[in-house]
Amino acid sequence: MKDLLRYLKNYKLCSVLAPLFKLMEAAFELIIPLVVAAIVDKITAVQDGVAAAGDGTTFVVYMCLLLVGLGIIGLVSAVSAQYFAAKAAVGFSKELRSDLFGKMQTLSYYEIDGLGTSAMITRMTSDVNQIQTGVNLVLRLFMRSPFIVFGAMVMAFVLSVTAGWVFAVTIAVLFVVVFGIMLVTIPMYRKTQGYLDRVTAATRETLVGSRVVRAFCKEEEEISEYDRRNQRLTASQKAVGRISALMNPLTYAIINAGIIVLIYVGALKVDGGSLSQGQVVALYNYMSQILIELIKLANLIITVTKCFASADRVNEILKMNPSLVHGECAKLTDGAPFITFDGVSMKYNKGGMEALSDISFTVEKGQTVGIIGGTGSGKTTLVNLIPHFYDASEGQVLIDGQNVNSLGDEELRNMCGIVPQRAVLFKGTIRDNLKWGNENASDEEIMTAVNYACAADVINSKPDGLDEMVEQGGKNFSGGQRQRLTIARALVRKPEILILDDSASALDYATDARLRNNLRLLDYNPTVFIVSQRTSSIHHADKILVLDGGRLVGCGKHAELLKNCEVYREIYESQYGKEGA
Repeated sequence: MKDLLRYLKNYKLCSVLAPLFKLMEAAFELIIPLVVAAIVDKITAVQDGVAAAGDGTTFVVYMCLLLVGLGIIGLVSAVSAQYFAAKAAVGFSKELRSDLFGKMQTLSYYEIDGLGTSAMITRMTSDVNQIQTGVNLVLRLFMRSPFIVFGAMVMAFVLSVTAGWVFAVTIAVLFVVVFGIMLVTIPMYRKTQGYLDRVTAATRETLVGSRVVRAFCKEEEEISEYDRRNQRLTASQKAVGRISALMNPLTYAIINAGIIVLIYVGALKVDGGSLSQGQVVALYNYMSQILIELIKLANLIITVTKCFASADRVNEILKMNPSLVHGECAKLTDGAPFITFDGVSMKYNKGGMEALSDISFTVEKGQTVGIIGGTGSGKTTLVNLIPHFYDASEGQVLIDGQNVNSLGDEELRNMCGIVPQRAVLFKGTIRDNLKWGNENASDEEIMTAVNYACAADVINSKPDGLDEMVEQGGKNFSGGQRQRLTIARALVRKPEILILDDSASALDYATDARLRNNLRLLDYNPTVFIVSQRTSSIHHADKILVLDGGRLVGCGKHAELLKNCEVYREIYESQYGKEGA
């Protein structure tokens, strides 16, 4: 948690004023029992005939006005403390969430794959909110509660040393109970947050795949799976809740036992004349204040315990270093091919199976490269190595003779226009989405890219054209429309390297053919990688790579591969038959 305190640096004044106002409130509260004691002693003196009734009435009125004044000052202090604590806590969470989101954007695909989307969402929302609550309560109560507890004990020693020791023993026992429960519950809360991740994951998967779930009539199975995860989370929360629930009854029992001893000792002292009745009332009030504050402290500790568990989870991401290797910039090799794969192998996990094995080929600038193979053959993995989304486990990927590791990721990815398998659009206008490729693009440049991507009919069919709103995830567009718009987004950039990762799967054959023809007409002549399951989409390519089980089993043109590559021939014949088409 201490590593996260740096996010309070812009709220130092608020972080200081909040506890100071709380200490001011607490100081006035410690004065109140003394005022009440003075009132009781004065009334007792009047009743015993030691003081005149008129003097007693004036004194009581004066003291009551003093109590009202102390109450008003305490209220102003409490409201001020709440304001500054809330301002600091909200500002803290704003900066923490911003940095956390920024950190997630820097992580490589390795870390994102390992963490999982649901875990990152939980840490961004639930965990940060829990930390914000903890910071707020700490600023308000962390100094106030101990101050009142120990202040009450000091005042008790001032009034009576014997009564002070009753306070000291009671407080010591309370601290053993409170901190003992805290030490037990901290790891349990951390485990509970892990179960919450799993519930979030199940919820997200079911909502995203709701149509698939209904299509296969799997509602009951999904409900059962959700119930199983939810029951595990509930059981964990109940287990830690049972232990945390011991806090209040044990605190009450210890305090009440202390009050009984205090009244007994006070009665003896009053009988002996060393304490007044008002002072015994004051001691009782101090013990009651300790009860209230320790209940607050107990709740604070429960919240702080959750806060620490959440802070550890958030800090885990903030301390995570991207695993991508970045070397020194190498010198350009004259005459080198534009893109070279030199003995490249790739593993997603250490010790796991290779997704790619010993891949070697070269591509000249402006060539079109088709990549085909069965499901799981490594097609997407191969193209993800070009923009350095992953590091090669062995071998090297070169662009213009430089290892991609030695190029800055921003520089490298600005060279690339990437259209992933899943067409993703963001909430906003069509123009906003297409400007992701080039934020300075004019409408004319955007429409040129749209025409090349065969998406002009999508724009023209919308009442607002480029200003048509896109719902979250592009839900108001068909699959083919989303794919064409994402291709247009990549073309707006005018990339040197265009990667189409099975991005025309939702297009009909005629539109796919027009798209491929348009790509050949691009005036900036990009190097194009087309990943596809259709041989029709890549048969025109200058070079076709055939993958099978992560290995390159064929490399050449369409006609050559039909003769020399059995895997390619089988794929072709499965789509067109042995006679061809």
